[in-house]
Amino acid sequence: MDSSVSTIDDLLLRFEQLNEIGAALSSERDINRLLEKILIAAKQITNADGGTLYLLDEDGTHLKFEILHSNSLNITMGGTSGNPIPFQPLPLAQPDGSPNESMVAVYCALHKCTINISDAYAAENFDFSGTRSFDSRTGYRSKSFLTVPMKNHESELIGVLQLINALDQNMGDVIAFSSESQRLVESLASQASIAVSNRQLTLQQEKLFESFIDMINFAIDDKSAYTGGHCQRVPTLTMMLAEAVANAEDGPFASFRMTDQDRYELKIAGLLHDCGKITTPVHIVDKATKLETIYDRIDLVDTRFEVLKRDAEIAMLKARLALRIPTDPLTERSLESGFKQQLDALEQDRAFLQHANTGSETMEEKDRQAVRDIGTKRKWTNPNGDTVDFLTANEMDNLTIRSGTLGKAERDIINHHIVVTIKMLESLPWVKHLKRVPEYAGGHHERMDGKGYPRGLTRDEMSVQARIMGIADIFEALTASDRPYKPGKTLSESLQIMKKFRINGHIDPDLFDIFVQSKVYLRYAHQFLSPEQIDMVNEASILQSAA
Repeated sequence: MDSSVSTIDDLLLRFEQLNEIGAALSSERDINRLLEKILIAAKQITNADGGTLYLLDEDGTHLKFEILHSNSLNITMGGTSGNPIPFQPLPLAQPDGSPNESMVAVYCALHKCTINISDAYAAENFDFSGTRSFDSRTGYRSKSFLTVPMKNHESELIGVLQLINALDQNMGDVIAFSSESQRLVESLASQASIAVSNRQLTLQQEKLFESFIDMINFAIDDKSAYTGGHCQRVPTLTMMLAEAVANAEDGPFASFRMTDQDRYELKIAGLLHDCGKITTPVHIVDKATKLETIYDRIDLVDTRFEVLKRDAEIAMLKARLALRIPTDPLTERSLESGFKQQLDALEQDRAFLQHANTGSETMEEKDRQAVRDIGTKRKWTNPNGDTVDFLTANEMDNLTIRSGTLGKAERDIINHHIVVTIKMLESLPWVKHLKRVPEYAGGHHERMDGKGYPRGLTRDEMSVQARIMGIADIFEALTASDRPYKPGKTLSESLQIMKKFRINGHIDPDLFDIFVQSKVYLRYAHQFLSPEQIDMVNEASILQSAA
């Protein structure tokens, strides 16, 4: 066959490869895979034995080794290989501040020009002593070099692509990089630079966006130390469960998969799921006891007990004084005994109200009635001189809260945070791959039976991601040990409660099964819970049906 035809066919093939590479680079989101694809593509279209890709560091003072490949030496470093590159970054300037032009990659970077060297050992203008040392250690012979600058759309240097030892396709001998290969690599470097710049810009925007999220969560954390950890733990647990669901090979979620964009979208939703709490009054978020507002009003109740104790003592002393002439020891002892009984009764009532003031899972009706009896049957004289009920109606309402420390009005205020969250998130101009963040973040208080809030959605009306976040939110709340109103529950206690939620239509039963079977709860526990909370769990019992 005519060699010119062969050459044309070869060029056409390499141009076709270049086009395919350009399309592949534009769709790659992972920066390490992107850089790896660039170097591999450059080696393929030039038939090079090895190569290195450098990126300019953030300070613009050094070239950092990012990817290093050598076919004949079977070396793969950097990128997705997991093998670190042991070489130090290349400084663009000497210690005295002068340009470091003796190194070919640095010269290429400083002058933004391509350098094509047929034999490094014969090159007079560059220092290849490091290359010679490497060759002597490995038995390699570094000969031909093609070093190409990578520039963004504003002609700013972002890195350098260097290829080593072009190989003759027929004989396998090391040859110089041809002018055609140089032009192809320069074209590839141009496309690659745009792809890398776009990805770096996207990463910078994502970093900035996540910094704004961190700022919101910091504001919530600074306002209430009891919610900051929640804002960090729920996204982590959400992603743990989401990965377990995506890995399911059978069952109702066998077809559920997530791309990197899907993962990022869910991560952002997790970080923002409680952003509306920034508007929730701190005295409600941090309400550790039933009578707490901006302070714990149990102190006022204690003061009234002290008033009643003094009143009882004064009454007793007055009665004793009336007996002084004539004296009546028997009656005095009776008065003192009655006084002591009154004090004992007051102390019992005081201790009971102090206990009632703490939140509990369920307050029994007899205890609630006891609070009302103390509140209305005991009287005290207020500073105005009026004899009134010992407890106000508001105090009795709070002290008889059946579960937890929040009254209905306060729960409504707390619940309103999710409405605020949805409004805040829906007001943002989300890009396409983050469009579902408001739905994911806004659905974690919905229930499968439609009895949740704020929209009363049913299971079929919710995304898998929102249902996942609902489970994560509940489990984190049950096990959290930084709440002001309760200690963190053990794994067995938490999963027993969630089993009930599974049965009564609160959470997705299929997702909960994966949560338990895949031991997501245990991986989370080892990362976030104290050792005393990590007890034995009977998974078979937890997964039993309602029957």
